[in-house]
Amino acid sequence: MPKIIVMMDGVLIKEVELTKERTTLGRRPYNDIVIENLAVSGEHAAFHMHATEVAIEDLNSTNGTFVNGKAVRKQVLHHGDILEVGKYRIQFESDAAFDKTMVVAPQRADVVAPYAREPDPVGAIKVLSGPAAGREMPLTKVVTTVGKPGVSIAAITRRQHHFVVHHVEGSEYPLLNGVALAGDPVVLKDGDRIVLAGTEMLFFQS
Repeated sequence: MPKIIVMMDGVLIKEVELTKERTTLGRRPYNDIVIENLAVSGEHAAFHMHATEVAIEDLNSTNGTFVNGKAVRKQVLHHGDILEVGKYRIQFESDAAFDKTMVVAPQRADVVAPYAREPDPVGAIKVLSGPAAGREMPLTKVVTTVGKPGVSIAAITRRQHHFVVHHVEGSEYPLLNGVALAGDPVVLKDGDRIVLAGTEMLFFQS
């Protein structure tokens, strides 16, 4: 079954399997998934499941529903997508066994599949300033949050072929190569420098 993982500030809140054709999410106790937070509307959003496809629909919520940093009304979800509902981050995990780009027919060991899925990108950040200078952090999770709560928090999300970064919360916007991250997620490139809550970091990818 597909499932969602609800997190806040990088802390796991709950995991929920999507077993119904329509699963509602909101602050009111009659929802299938209840999130008791004032930033979440009483009836905030709904997951619609049809065959192997799952879509998220915003139910005219006050603060909106975001998928990978963009506000949506209704959108089909893909494995690894990150939803934002209020201050909560919800990771969608699909149970689809194969990606459409993968070849499922058996092949000889000496034959390379022309459409085989490429390996996930490998990335890391290295702290260049502050008490933790010199520390390296591999970006092994789908979403890695960095920063100081209440000051500035950014999220680095692993996509199929690259990483993106965007501002999550806090009064200070992170800087990417000297430019404030105040809008949509930005694709990171090897050697990019991020300044977050006064700490400078280097992003590198192989």
